Amino acid sequence: MQVFYISRIEPGLNVLNAEESHHCARVLKMHKGEKAGFLDGKGTFATGNIAEPHQKHSMVEILEIHKDHRKRPYSLHIAIAPTRNIDRFEWFIEKCVEIGIDEISPLLCERSERRILKNQRLNKRILSAMKQSMNALWPKLNELMTFDDFVTGITGTNNFIAHLDESNPSLLKDQELYHTSTLIMVGPEGDFSPRELKLAKEKNITAVSLGPNRLRTETAGIVCCHTVSIVNL
Repeated sequence: MQVFYISRIEPGLNVLNAEESHHCARVLKMHKGEKAGFLDGKGTFATGNIAEPHQKHSMVEILEIHKDHRKRPYSLHIAIAPTRNIDRFEWFIEKCVEIGIDEISPLLCERSERRILKNQRLNKRILSAMKQSMNALWPKLNELMTFDDFVTGITGTNNFIAHLDESNPSLLKDQELYHTSTLIMVGPEGDFSPRELKLAKEKNITAVSLGPNRLRTETAGIVCCHTVSIVNL
């Protein structure tokens, strides 16, 4: 079933925006009466059909509306240093949205390889992954901020920083992740700097390991997301 985005879903007839209409009528070449799914990014998923395909303003008919669709009993926020290769960072975002994530904060660290991001492009990847996985909640994508500014603003208690300290025996999977609000920080390819790790420790952010293997940044981010998801199944 094809899935489309509607910012506000109402019973009966709705209109797709220009981008979604083009995808419906010109790319997918959908016909009148074809079944489809619809999400609003706020947790609502609906089913219905194509009432009138049009390349600029397709009409759709909403038949069933499901609030809090697949609502998760936990929340996950990953703060991560974007990779130099933007494709790898987009891949991280795409897979985490498919698995389930609530918030993403790009971090500018001392050893960061990328210092500029285009959030508009990244949000398009988020929407695509939402429709692919039928996740009806649009994760919040924050603007790129420095490590220091981010850490200074951290609240709550279930906060972790994943890094390469081989003497650290604490594994992420062994932490309290079930039905909790969790923040996990992931550094750049060269890891967090000693100063950044010291600052995190001063803010009572728990250092954790993701296992014995050295992972690329985007892989580490996905492992964090999947670990929290598995714990909450």
